[in-house]
Amino acid sequence: MALFHFICTECGKTYREHDVELTCPVCEKLQVTGSFARGVLHVELESFPKVIAKRGLPINHPEVLASHWPVKSAADVPSYPVGDTPLLPAPGIRKHLNLKNFWLKDDTRNPSGSTKDRASLLVAIKAKEYRKEIIVTASTGNAATALAAVTAGMGLKSVVFVPATAPRAKLVQMMNYGAKVIPVRGTYDDAFELSIAAAKKFNWYNRNTALNPFTIEGKKTLGIEIIENLTRESKAPRGAREYLVPDVVIIPVGDGVILAGIAKGFSDLKKAGLISRVPRLLAVQPEMSSVIVRSLELNQYSKKKAKNDILIAKPSPANSVADSLNVAMPRNALLAVKEILSSGGDGVIVDDEAILDAIQTLSRLSGVFPEPAGATAFAGLLSAIEQKLVTKNETIVLVVTGTGLKDITAAAEKLAMPEPISPTMESLTLDLLY
Repeated sequence: MALFHFICTECGKTYREHDVELTCPVCEKLQVTGSFARGVLHVELESFPKVIAKRGLPINHPEVLASHWPVKSAADVPSYPVGDTPLLPAPGIRKHLNLKNFWLKDDTRNPSGSTKDRASLLVAIKAKEYRKEIIVTASTGNAATALAAVTAGMGLKSVVFVPATAPRAKLVQMMNYGAKVIPVRGTYDDAFELSIAAAKKFNWYNRNTALNPFTIEGKKTLGIEIIENLTRESKAPRGAREYLVPDVVIIPVGDGVILAGIAKGFSDLKKAGLISRVPRLLAVQPEMSSVIVRSLELNQYSKKKAKNDILIAKPSPANSVADSLNVAMPRNALLAVKEILSSGGDGVIVDDEAILDAIQTLSRLSGVFPEPAGATAFAGLLSAIEQKLVTKNETIVLVVTGTGLKDITAAAEKLAMPEPISPTMESLTLDLLY
């Protein structure tokens, strides 16, 4: 069994596993309805593996995951193909942007088509361990779909609260997996608050992002894989202490849990002595959902804050084409801002026009078809180059978090569909082809 305890990321107090369920009892008293989560907990393993993965085993093998995750044994990890997604050199992007050391982490290859499968798998494992048969979450779409997929595969049940405006493709997907879908006339933040109340009333296990510490822990495998993938794909000779580390990792950000999870993966590898430094984290947010990036600016330039204080910006309208990132007040804002600042990283804000353009450009240059949230990272890369936040000689990893098949409407926004022709060669003129 992987021994672990919880550490409050806000006050530093430690707890044994069964002393708490979701957040730090001390800091959660500071919680304000509709604001960022207080008392977010980190899982702290009490021993770390000496290598990322045993030779010959894929990185998402149950035995490998059990060495990184707080689970009793590999037998508790189902053979469900989450993770082990490819790190692609994307030569088209390298040539187009003159980036010699660019890499694209394609997390669209997860079973339900997004990064959120990583967190949902670990949450479902722990729910089963705690003998909870029903798991609830609030989601803009991807977390709900991921939870529905994982619970279907593990014989559990899921209840998901989603904004009624969630893309139809995501609603269809989660319903086919068997989730009980509850559309809410309101925002993601409204759905979040309702799901908390429902979980308490009906004694459901709460998967909500940031509130459940295993969401961050589940997503840390993305950071661990980036290091393992980069080392393997670069064909670098390595021993236990010779894993390669990128200079910067570019991440689309909504609630901030994917970013915090990636940071946790890097932190664990550093504590294990497998890497000597962590990459800079570059957060990218839509203009209409940008609390975390605006908070970075507050903390970098404010003269009023105390030395160790973290300032959080006022809520955003949360009205972007990137529905997965539409969060008025990111629940993990406090920890995400801390992690970015600690890494020496930064943030970029992009508008919807840039996001829609990025869907086409990224698809055509890499062969990876992103949903708007995934394309947001690429739009952020272009802006970061202009702002000189990254340099062309750095090793850059860009994370694509979800497939474009989840939101065809947005992907079609910039396309002009061709008119049908007659089935004759005379109708096939060159102007149709070029």
